[in-house]
Amino acid sequence: MSTGELLSIEPLELKFPFELKKQISCSLLLSNKTDNYVAFKVKTTNPKKYCVRPNTGIVSPRSTCDVIVTMQAQKEAPPDMQCKDKFLLQSVKTNDGATPKDITPEVFNKEAGNVVEECKLRVVYVSPPQPPSPVPEGSEEGSSPRGSVMENGNVNGAEFSNAAKAFSEQLEPQERSAEARSLILKLTEEKNKANQQSNRLRQELELLKRQGSKSRGGVSILFVIIVGLIGLLLGYLMKKS
Repeated sequence: MSTGELLSIEPLELKFPFELKKQISCSLLLSNKTDNYVAFKVKTTNPKKYCVRPNTGIVSPRSTCDVIVTMQAQKEAPPDMQCKDKFLLQSVKTNDGATPKDITPEVFNKEAGNVVEECKLRVVYVSPPQPPSPVPEGSEEGSSPRGSVMENGNVNGAEFSNAAKAFSEQLEPQERSAEARSLILKLTEEKNKANQQSNRLRQELELLKRQGSKSRGGVSILFVIIVGLIGLLLGYLMKKS
């Protein structure tokens, strides 16, 4: 925290949890320690990269003001996650009852005899917060895996990667087992359908056989009757002749 005569500024480092292609914001808290109205102005070495709201304003006596600094979405990560951007916050006493409309560039002109306090702020990129570890409680040796991932409040990257890998390896057999059960159910259904179709075909074949037998039987009786009639007719004709 800055301990200037006019404003207290917190924090002095703008910490952005850096993520690609995502806007990120952080805030500044300005506290007026005096009984006067204090005007402020925020400048940056990279104005196209940051949006400051409000970038100028008035802090009433013994009151506070929040300033939001938004970093535009970035397409590339800086080397070693280091940022050289800087901010400069200027503050100066102004007339009682002043409003932001009363702020002009001349207010912060030192050459005009104005007493301007300046505070430099640096930009720091930090890693985004990690999601909670999915590793189950307890390990093979009876110790909690969370204790190995977190040491003194800091994330141990290697331990976290190993824990995540172990968890994924535990999930793979379960996934394979679920796929096997699904395949077995599918094959069972297909087998049942095949059996039903086979039984239906067998029944239709038996029915066709019965119909064929009846047809063959009918033809034989008719043939006998015809032959008998022909024989009677021939016998009658022979007797008559």
